[in-house]
Amino acid sequence: MNTPPTTLPLAWVNGSDAPEKPCLDIGFMALTDSASVVVAATQGFAQQQGLTLNLRRQASWAGLRDRLLTGELDAAHCLYGLTYAMHLGVGGGPTRAMAVLMGLNQNAQAINLSSALQRQGVTTPEALARRVHQAGARLTFAQTFPTGTHAMWLYYWLASQGIHPLHDVNSVVVPPAQMRAHLQAGRIDGFCAGEPWAADAIAQGQGFTLATSQSIWPDHPEKVLACTQDFVTHYPNTARALIRAVLAAARFIEQSLDNRRGTAHLLSAGAYLDSPLESIEPRLLGDYQDGLGNRWHDPHGLRLFDQGRANLPYLSDGMWFMTQFRRWGILRDDPDYLGVARQVQQLALYREAAQALGVPCADPPLRSSQLLDGSRWDGSDPQGYARSFALHALDTPPGQRAGH
Repeated sequence: MNTPPTTLPLAWVNGSDAPEKPCLDIGFMALTDSASVVVAATQGFAQQQGLTLNLRRQASWAGLRDRLLTGELDAAHCLYGLTYAMHLGVGGGPTRAMAVLMGLNQNAQAINLSSALQRQGVTTPEALARRVHQAGARLTFAQTFPTGTHAMWLYYWLASQGIHPLHDVNSVVVPPAQMRAHLQAGRIDGFCAGEPWAADAIAQGQGFTLATSQSIWPDHPEKVLACTQDFVTHYPNTARALIRAVLAAARFIEQSLDNRRGTAHLLSAGAYLDSPLESIEPRLLGDYQDGLGNRWHDPHGLRLFDQGRANLPYLSDGMWFMTQFRRWGILRDDPDYLGVARQVQQLALYREAAQALGVPCADPPLRSSQLLDGSRWDGSDPQGYARSFALHALDTPPGQRAGH
């Protein structure tokens, strides 16, 4: 039964900690890193928390955004950068106060190039940089949403190779599941997206993986469990219960290799990823082959739990995406980086849910990381960090900014 929105939900007024809204519509995209949400909904973890989760697969991140804004979705498996863009009013829709309930995963996205570039010998970063800076037709790269994580990984990686992502190449938006078709049709020369679509493109003979996102930033933030601030205000017990359900599912997946394999089987079904198991399981287990004959086990493969380290909504993680919005001209001015992160990241709710499950929480909610270009990010000087890069679009006129 759905409780109608009120200023103070009845269950809360009466002192109950039961979910005020026990039946939820949860959006997700057909991506491997939706695993903990799918497992929570289908394997009893939601029911243990007094919830029923109705999974709603979305065809695009823009569609997911719109349904979150209208309330058609209560919460969603969502791009970190999309959540912050909605909050800041740069996500292509109206400004809406948003909430990150928890991180869903770290790592496990990829930058792939086409078979045509492979045949031309463009199989290294150096060769790509040479190709880009030659006279001739500009290459076109796809990402999944203008302010999403994949746009930010693609831009960051290209810039680290001396390629300006807004001036030297074209950038287009393509839903993740459509990347292979766009490669095959010759509409794009490469893409950045989540799995299983990079592995699937290789399996279908459509190019190779040139870089993984974890090679850009080991253990980087990626997808989050997101909702509006209104949802948290009206249904705080529900929000806590939802975090507990998904966090317990994430812990279960990583308890054993068999659980990871079983999750891959579950995800391959038509209702979820609708993709061959062979395109899902290896990279979910951290086993990579790049389509060029190289194979390796990645020490920074998909992390859905990692003793809670993949789930804590670190303030510095949210701040990083805002620094990149500023770097690429998506934000015209510097926001209150820390203040905005404190609004969006639901640290108190997360800590309460994690404590109930015995999941450790890092303190303080900032972390230090070194990225592939040698820059160190720790959240201490976001304004300076945004200005520290040789390639940027800080002073770009509005019509030429990323996402326009």
